[in-house]
Amino acid sequence: MRRIVTAAALAASMLVLTAADAPAGRGNPQFEGADPHAIVIGRELWVFPTGGPGGSWQADRFGAFSSGDLRQWRPRGVLIRRDQIGWIGDDGAREHFLWAPAVATRGGKWYLYYSVGPQNPTPSRIGVAVADRPEGPYRDSGRPLVTGGNGFEAIDPMVFVDPRSQRTYLYAGGSAGARLRVWELTPDMTRTAREVPVAQPQHFTEGAFMHERGGVYYLSYSHGRWNGPDYSVHYATASSPVGPWRYRGRILASDAGHQGPGHHSFVRGPDGVWLIVYHRWERKAGPAPFKGERVIAIDRVRYARDGAIAPVRMTDGAAAPVWPTRGR
Repeated sequence: MRRIVTAAALAASMLVLTAADAPAGRGNPQFEGADPHAIVIGRELWVFPTGGPGGSWQADRFGAFSSGDLRQWRPRGVLIRRDQIGWIGDDGAREHFLWAPAVATRGGKWYLYYSVGPQNPTPSRIGVAVADRPEGPYRDSGRPLVTGGNGFEAIDPMVFVDPRSQRTYLYAGGSAGARLRVWELTPDMTRTAREVPVAQPQHFTEGAFMHERGGVYYLSYSHGRWNGPDYSVHYATASSPVGPWRYRGRILASDAGHQGPGHHSFVRGPDGVWLIVYHRWERKAGPAPFKGERVIAIDRVRYARDGAIAPVRMTDGAAAPVWPTRGR
Protein backbone atom coordinates (compact mmCIF):
# COMPACT_ATOMS: atom_id res chain seq x y z
CA MET A 1 0.00 0.00 0.00
CA ARG A 2 0.91 3.64 0.30
CA ARG A 3 -0.09 6.70 2.33
CA ILE A 4 2.35 9.42 1.20
CA VAL A 5 0.75 12.78 0.89
CA THR A 6 3.12 15.05 -1.00
CA ALA A 7 4.82 14.76 -4.37
CA ALA A 8 8.19 15.55 -2.78
CA ALA A 9 7.81 12.73 -0.29
CA LEU A 10 6.72 10.39 -3.06
CA ALA A 11 9.71 11.23 -5.20
CA ALA A 12 12.05 10.65 -2.29
CA SER A 13 10.40 7.41 -1.20
CA MET A 14 11.11 5.12 -4.13
CA LEU A 15 13.04 4.81 -7.37
CA VAL A 16 11.55 2.75 -10.17
CA LEU A 17 13.44 0.31 -12.38
CA THR A 18 14.76 1.63 -15.66
CA ALA A 19 16.58 -0.27 -18.39
CA ALA A 20 19.96 0.89 -17.10
CA ASP A 21 19.15 -0.31 -13.57
CA ALA A 22 17.81 -3.76 -14.47
CA PRO A 23 19.20 -6.35 -12.01
CA ALA A 24 21.29 -9.06 -13.63
CA GLY A 25 20.93 -12.52 -12.16
CA ARG A 26 20.58 -11.55 -8.54
CA GLY A 27 17.18 -12.99 -7.61
CA ASN A 28 15.48 -11.47 -4.57
CA PRO A 29 14.95 -8.62 -4.24
CA GLN A 30 13.94 -8.44 -7.89
CA PHE A 31 13.68 -4.63 -8.15
CA GLU A 32 12.37 -1.60 -6.29
CA GLY A 33 8.61 -1.17 -6.30
CA ALA A 34 5.39 -1.91 -4.45
CA ASP A 35 1.90 -3.43 -4.81
CA PRO A 36 2.83 -5.90 -7.59
CA HIS A 37 0.17 -7.59 -9.68
CA ALA A 38 1.77 -10.53 -11.52
CA ILE A 39 0.43 -12.41 -14.53
CA VAL A 40 1.86 -14.98 -16.94
CA ILE A 41 1.86 -13.86 -20.57
CA GLY A 42 3.25 -16.46 -22.94
CA ARG A 43 6.39 -17.82 -21.30
CA GLU A 44 7.13 -14.68 -19.31
CA LEU A 45 6.12 -13.33 -15.94
CA TRP A 46 4.85 -9.76 -16.12
CA VAL A 47 4.71 -7.55 -13.02
CA PHE A 48 2.54 -4.42 -12.84
CA PRO A 49 3.58 -2.39 -9.76
CA THR A 50 2.81 0.99 -8.30
CA GLY A 51 4.98 3.46 -10.19
CA GLY A 52 6.41 3.55 -13.68
CA PRO A 53 9.61 3.89 -15.67
CA GLY A 54 11.43 7.11 -16.33
CA GLY A 55 13.31 8.08 -13.17
CA SER A 56 11.91 8.94 -9.76
CA TRP A 57 8.64 7.44 -8.61
CA GLN A 58 5.98 10.11 -8.28
CA ALA A 59 2.77 8.04 -8.51
CA ASP A 60 1.72 9.79 -11.69
CA ARG A 61 1.91 6.81 -14.09
CA PHE A 62 2.04 3.04 -14.34
CA GLY A 63 4.62 0.82 -15.96
CA ALA A 64 5.17 -2.92 -16.38
CA PHE A 65 8.18 -5.26 -16.31
CA SER A 66 8.61 -8.75 -17.75
CA SER A 67 11.08 -11.58 -17.30
CA GLY A 68 11.64 -15.00 -18.79
CA ASP A 69 13.86 -16.23 -15.95
CA LEU A 70 13.11 -14.06 -12.85
CA ARG A 71 16.61 -12.67 -13.13
CA GLN A 72 16.65 -10.31 -16.11
CA TRP A 73 13.79 -7.78 -16.19
CA ARG A 74 12.66 -5.80 -19.21
CA PRO A 75 10.87 -2.48 -18.67
CA ARG A 76 7.74 -2.36 -20.83
CA GLY A 77 7.27 1.40 -20.85
CA VAL A 78 4.46 3.65 -19.65
CA LEU A 79 0.96 2.14 -19.61
CA ILE A 80 -0.99 5.30 -18.75
CA ARG A 81 -0.22 8.67 -17.14
CA ARG A 82 -2.23 10.61 -14.61
CA ASP A 83 -2.82 13.47 -17.09
CA GLN A 84 -4.54 11.01 -19.46
CA ILE A 85 -7.36 10.36 -16.97
CA GLY A 86 -9.90 13.06 -17.80
CA TRP A 87 -12.06 12.72 -14.67
CA ILE A 88 -9.23 12.68 -12.14
CA GLY A 89 -9.70 16.33 -11.12
CA ASP A 90 -13.49 16.27 -10.89
CA ASP A 91 -13.39 15.90 -7.10
CA GLY A 92 -11.61 19.23 -6.69
CA ALA A 93 -8.74 17.81 -4.62
CA ARG A 94 -5.38 19.58 -4.95
CA GLU A 95 -3.29 16.43 -5.53
CA HIS A 96 -3.96 12.98 -6.92
CA PHE A 97 -1.82 9.86 -6.88
CA LEU A 98 -2.06 6.50 -8.65
CA TRP A 99 -1.28 3.20 -6.96
CA ALA A 100 -2.06 -0.51 -6.66
CA PRO A 101 -2.77 -1.56 -10.26
CA ALA A 102 -4.46 -4.80 -11.32
CA VAL A 103 -4.62 -6.31 -14.79
CA ALA A 104 -7.12 -8.66 -16.43
CA THR A 105 -7.69 -9.84 -19.98
CA ARG A 106 -10.83 -10.94 -21.78
CA GLY A 107 -11.96 -11.13 -25.39
CA GLY A 108 -8.57 -10.07 -26.74
CA LYS A 109 -8.52 -6.85 -24.70
CA TRP A 110 -6.46 -5.89 -21.66
CA TYR A 111 -7.88 -4.01 -18.69
CA LEU A 112 -5.91 -1.96 -16.17
CA TYR A 113 -7.63 -1.17 -12.86
CA TYR A 114 -6.10 1.35 -10.45
CA SER A 115 -6.60 3.38 -7.30
CA VAL A 116 -6.82 7.18 -7.39
CA GLY A 117 -6.36 9.00 -4.10
CA PRO A 118 -5.73 10.14 -1.48
CA GLN A 119 -8.91 9.33 0.43
CA ASN A 120 -9.11 12.63 2.29
CA PRO A 121 -10.51 15.24 1.95
CA THR A 122 -12.38 13.66 -0.99
CA PRO A 123 -13.24 9.98 -1.49
CA SER A 124 -10.75 7.73 -3.26
CA ARG A 125 -11.81 6.20 -6.57
CA ILE A 126 -11.02 3.21 -8.78
CA GLY A 127 -10.57 3.64 -12.50
CA VAL A 128 -10.24 1.27 -15.44
CA ALA A 129 -8.46 1.66 -18.78
CA VAL A 130 -8.44 -0.57 -21.86
CA ALA A 131 -5.71 -1.61 -24.30
CA ASP A 132 -5.12 -3.99 -27.19
CA ARG A 133 -1.82 -5.22 -25.70
CA PRO A 134 -0.63 -5.81 -22.13
CA GLU A 135 1.98 -3.05 -22.45
CA GLY A 136 -0.65 -0.59 -23.69
CA PRO A 137 -1.13 2.19 -24.39
CA TYR A 138 -4.23 2.10 -22.19
CA ARG A 139 -7.22 4.36 -22.77
CA ASP A 140 -9.20 5.39 -19.71
CA SER A 141 -12.89 4.45 -19.75
CA GLY A 142 -13.94 8.06 -19.08
CA ARG A 143 -15.43 7.63 -15.61
CA PRO A 144 -14.65 6.13 -12.20
CA LEU A 145 -15.64 2.50 -11.83
CA VAL A 146 -16.12 2.77 -8.05
CA THR A 147 -16.10 5.78 -5.70
CA GLY A 148 -15.44 5.57 -1.97
CA GLY A 149 -17.32 7.16 0.89
CA ASN A 150 -19.48 6.31 3.92
CA GLY A 151 -16.67 4.43 5.60
CA PHE A 152 -15.49 2.64 2.45
CA GLU A 153 -12.12 3.41 0.90
CA ALA A 154 -12.08 2.60 -2.83
CA ILE A 155 -8.53 1.24 -3.14
CA ASP A 156 -6.58 -1.86 -4.12
CA PRO A 157 -8.68 -3.30 -6.98
CA MET A 158 -8.30 -6.93 -8.01
CA VAL A 159 -10.28 -8.48 -10.90
CA PHE A 160 -10.83 -12.23 -11.15
CA VAL A 161 -12.43 -14.15 -14.02
CA ASP A 162 -14.02 -17.27 -12.54
CA PRO A 163 -12.88 -20.23 -14.67
CA ARG A 164 -16.07 -22.15 -13.86
CA SER A 165 -18.81 -19.55 -14.40
CA GLN A 166 -16.84 -17.09 -16.56
CA ARG A 167 -18.25 -14.30 -14.40
CA THR A 168 -15.87 -11.48 -13.58
CA TYR A 169 -15.55 -10.07 -10.06
CA LEU A 170 -13.97 -6.89 -8.73
CA TYR A 171 -12.56 -6.99 -5.19
CA ALA A 172 -11.64 -3.66 -3.60
CA GLY A 173 -11.32 -1.72 -0.37
CA GLY A 174 -9.66 -1.79 2.99
CA SER A 175 -7.13 0.26 4.94
CA ALA A 176 -8.70 2.88 7.24
CA GLY A 177 -12.13 1.27 7.06
CA ALA A 178 -10.73 -2.23 6.55
CA ARG A 179 -13.82 -3.07 4.53
CA LEU A 180 -13.87 -5.44 1.55
CA ARG A 181 -16.53 -5.07 -1.14
CA VAL A 182 -17.12 -7.26 -4.21
CA TRP A 183 -18.92 -6.49 -7.47
CA GLU A 184 -19.72 -8.52 -10.55
CA LEU A 185 -18.60 -6.65 -13.66
CA THR A 186 -20.46 -6.29 -16.97
CA PRO A 187 -19.11 -8.26 -19.95
CA ASP A 188 -17.26 -5.19 -21.23
CA MET A 189 -15.24 -5.18 -17.95
CA THR A 190 -15.61 -1.42 -17.48
CA ARG A 191 -18.81 -1.19 -15.40
CA THR A 192 -20.28 -2.84 -12.32
CA ALA A 193 -23.35 -5.01 -12.91
CA ARG A 194 -24.22 -5.57 -9.27
CA GLU A 195 -22.64 -5.62 -5.84
CA VAL A 196 -22.31 -9.02 -4.20
CA PRO A 197 -22.75 -8.93 -0.40
CA VAL A 198 -19.83 -10.64 1.34
CA ALA A 199 -18.86 -11.22 4.95
CA GLN A 200 -15.73 -9.42 6.11
CA PRO A 201 -12.73 -11.78 6.16
CA GLN A 202 -10.98 -12.24 9.48
CA HIS A 203 -7.91 -9.97 9.87
CA PHE A 204 -8.59 -8.18 6.58
CA THR A 205 -6.91 -4.78 6.14
CA GLU A 206 -6.38 -4.27 2.38
CA GLY A 207 -4.86 -5.67 -0.82
CA ALA A 208 -7.29 -8.53 -1.58
CA PHE A 209 -6.27 -11.14 -4.16
CA MET A 210 -8.26 -14.11 -5.48
CA HIS A 211 -6.95 -17.27 -7.09
CA GLU A 212 -8.43 -20.72 -7.70
CA ARG A 213 -6.71 -24.09 -7.37
CA GLY A 214 -8.36 -27.50 -7.64
CA GLY A 215 -11.85 -26.07 -7.22
CA VAL A 216 -10.90 -24.16 -4.06
CA TYR A 217 -11.06 -20.36 -4.10
CA TYR A 218 -8.33 -18.61 -2.13
CA LEU A 219 -8.94 -15.07 -0.91
CA SER A 220 -5.67 -13.65 0.38
CA TYR A 221 -5.03 -10.17 1.71
CA SER A 222 -2.76 -7.92 3.74
CA HIS A 223 -3.16 -7.28 7.45
CA GLY A 224 -1.62 -4.57 9.59
CA ARG A 225 -0.12 -1.15 9.00
CA TRP A 226 1.46 -0.83 5.53
CA ASN A 227 4.71 0.69 6.89
CA GLY A 228 5.03 -1.37 10.06
CA PRO A 229 6.39 -4.77 11.14
CA ASP A 230 2.90 -6.29 11.51
CA TYR A 231 2.14 -5.99 7.78
CA SER A 232 1.58 -9.57 6.65
CA VAL A 233 -0.44 -11.83 4.33
CA HIS A 234 -3.37 -13.94 5.52
CA TYR A 235 -5.86 -16.09 3.63
CA ALA A 236 -9.28 -17.69 3.68
CA THR A 237 -10.89 -20.29 1.41
CA ALA A 238 -14.33 -20.92 -0.04
CA SER A 239 -16.14 -23.07 -2.58
CA SER A 240 -17.04 -19.97 -4.61
CA PRO A 241 -15.27 -16.70 -5.48
CA VAL A 242 -17.59 -14.74 -3.17
CA GLY A 243 -17.45 -16.91 -0.05
CA PRO A 244 -18.50 -17.69 2.59
CA TRP A 245 -14.89 -17.55 3.75
CA ARG A 246 -13.14 -19.95 6.08
CA TYR A 247 -10.14 -18.24 7.67
CA ARG A 248 -6.99 -20.36 7.30
CA GLY A 249 -4.23 -18.27 8.86
CA ARG A 250 -1.15 -16.18 8.17
CA ILE A 251 1.26 -17.27 5.44
CA LEU A 252 3.76 -14.40 5.05
CA ALA A 253 5.20 -12.28 7.87
CA SER A 254 8.29 -10.29 8.86
CA ASP A 255 11.47 -12.19 9.72
CA ALA A 256 14.97 -11.29 10.90
CA GLY A 257 16.05 -9.61 7.67
CA HIS A 258 12.81 -8.55 5.94
CA GLN A 259 9.96 -6.44 7.27
CA GLY A 260 6.36 -5.75 6.31
CA PRO A 261 5.80 -8.23 3.45
CA GLY A 262 2.45 -7.81 1.75
CA HIS A 263 0.27 -6.44 -1.04
CA HIS A 264 0.90 -9.52 -3.11
CA SER A 265 -0.38 -11.63 -5.97
CA PHE A 266 -0.33 -15.35 -6.69
CA VAL A 267 0.66 -16.73 -10.07
CA ARG A 268 0.97 -20.23 -11.51
CA GLY A 269 4.12 -20.74 -13.56
CA PRO A 270 4.35 -22.51 -16.93
CA ASP A 271 5.56 -25.64 -15.13
CA GLY A 272 2.60 -25.65 -12.74
CA VAL A 273 4.50 -24.28 -9.73
CA TRP A 274 2.78 -21.50 -7.77
CA LEU A 275 4.59 -18.32 -6.78
CA ILE A 276 3.77 -15.33 -4.59
CA VAL A 277 4.91 -11.89 -5.77
CA TYR A 278 4.94 -9.24 -3.05
CA HIS A 279 6.75 -6.20 -1.66
CA ARG A 280 8.82 -5.92 1.50
CA TRP A 281 11.40 -3.77 3.26
CA GLU A 282 15.00 -5.05 3.26
CA ARG A 283 15.80 -4.30 6.88
CA LYS A 284 15.92 -5.75 10.37
CA ALA A 285 13.17 -5.26 12.89
CA GLY A 286 12.88 -1.77 14.31
CA PRO A 287 10.45 1.00 15.15
CA ALA A 288 7.75 1.99 12.69
CA PRO A 289 6.98 3.81 10.51
CA PHE A 290 9.44 2.34 8.03
CA LYS A 291 10.83 4.73 5.44
CA GLY A 292 12.72 4.41 2.18
CA GLU A 293 12.30 2.00 -0.69
CA ARG A 294 10.21 -1.12 -0.78
CA VAL A 295 11.33 -3.93 -3.04
CA ILE A 296 9.52 -6.62 -4.98
CA ALA A 297 10.32 -10.24 -4.18
CA ILE A 298 9.12 -13.59 -5.52
CA ASP A 299 8.95 -16.82 -3.56
CA ARG A 300 7.54 -20.29 -4.00
CA VAL A 301 4.15 -21.33 -2.62
CA ARG A 302 3.57 -24.85 -1.34
CA TYR A 303 0.20 -26.47 -0.71
CA ALA A 304 -0.58 -29.32 1.67
CA ARG A 305 -2.67 -32.28 0.54
CA ASP A 306 -5.75 -30.70 2.11
CA GLY A 307 -5.19 -27.51 0.11
CA ALA A 308 -3.77 -25.46 2.98
CA ILE A 309 -0.98 -23.01 2.08
CA ALA A 310 2.24 -23.57 3.99
CA PRO A 311 3.93 -20.50 5.54
CA VAL A 312 6.11 -18.84 2.90
CA ARG A 313 9.84 -18.63 3.57
CA MET A 314 11.31 -15.41 2.20
CA THR A 315 14.51 -15.88 0.21
CA ASP A 316 17.44 -13.76 -0.92
CA GLY A 317 19.70 -13.75 -3.93
CA ALA A 318 20.15 -16.99 -5.84
CA ALA A 319 17.87 -18.85 -3.42
CA ALA A 320 14.89 -17.11 -5.03
CA PRO A 321 12.90 -19.09 -7.62
CA VAL A 322 13.99 -19.21 -11.24
CA TRP A 323 11.68 -19.48 -14.26
CA PRO A 324 10.59 -22.14 -14.94
CA THR A 325 10.77 -23.41 -11.38
CA ARG A 326 10.73 -27.18 -11.90
CA GLY A 327 13.17 -28.96 -9.65
CA ARG A 328 13.73 -26.00 -7.33
